[in-house]
Amino acid sequence: MADATFEGRSLVKTFGRLRAVDGITVAVRGGEIYGLVGPSGAGKTTLIRMLCGLTTPTSGEARLLGHLMPKERRAVEGRFGYMPQERAVYRDLSVGENLLFFGRIYGMTRRAVASRTRELLTLMRLDDRTRQRADRLSGGEKQRLSLACTLIHEPDALLLDEPTIGLDPALRIEFWEHFRGLSDAGRTLLVSTHYVHEAERCGRVGLVQRGRLAAEGTPADLRAWATSASGTATSDMEDVFLILTRGGTGGPR
Repeated sequence: MADATFEGRSLVKTFGRLRAVDGITVAVRGGEIYGLVGPSGAGKTTLIRMLCGLTTPTSGEARLLGHLMPKERRAVEGRFGYMPQERAVYRDLSVGENLLFFGRIYGMTRRAVASRTRELLTLMRLDDRTRQRADRLSGGEKQRLSLACTLIHEPDALLLDEPTIGLDPALRIEFWEHFRGLSDAGRTLLVSTHYVHEAERCGRVGLVQRGRLAAEGTPADLRAWATSASGTATSDMEDVFLILTRGGTGGPR
C-alpha cells in the first residue's frame, strides 16, 4: 500500500517451535488509529516489534514509513515513537530528567527539550512532578510519563503496546482522548490492547488470535460480520471478538 505508515507482508516470527506470528499481512494508513486487539500471548507485541525494527522477521517483510525494517531503521529513528508494555522510564531519574534523557537521545537541544517538557507535563497533568523521582510516582503517573517520553520528539508515527494496561477506567478514557488528539493532528497510531471494548475507539481494528489476523475492519464492519456469522445481532465487542476468532471464521479484510 503506497500510503501505508506501517506495513507487514506475510510476517512470520518463530521462537524455536513457537510460531508467535503466523503469516500476518497488515497495512496502517497515514493519520489513522489502528487497533491490534487480542489476548496476552496472541502475538501483538512481536508484530509491533517487527514493524518498528526491534525484531527481525523469520520471513516476510516489515516497513515503517516506507523503509524496510530492521535494515533501514536508522533512516526513520527520529520519526516514530515506540511505547513498550514495560513502562519506558528510568526509576532513579526525576520526571524532568527522564524527558531530558529521551529528548537528547533524539538529538534535541536542551532548550527544545525544556520547551517540549513544559508542554507535555501540562498535557499529562504532571507539571507539579518535574523534580520527583520516577520510582515515587503512582502507576498511572508512570504510565503518563512513559507516554510523554514517547512523544518528546514529536514523532509522525506511534506504536503503543498495551498503553492502557493496568490503568483505571477514567485514566484509560483520558489516554484515548490523547490518542484522538494526536490522530487529529495528523499522527498515525498503531495501538495494541487486550481490552476488547477499546476497539470502538479505533478507526480500524485487527483481531489477533494465536499469531494470526482473524478479522480486520472498522468496528461497524466487525459487528456486521459477527451478526452475519452467528445469525444473531450483536453490538458487544467481546461477543464480536469471540465469534470472529472462533475456529478461524474470518471477517472483513
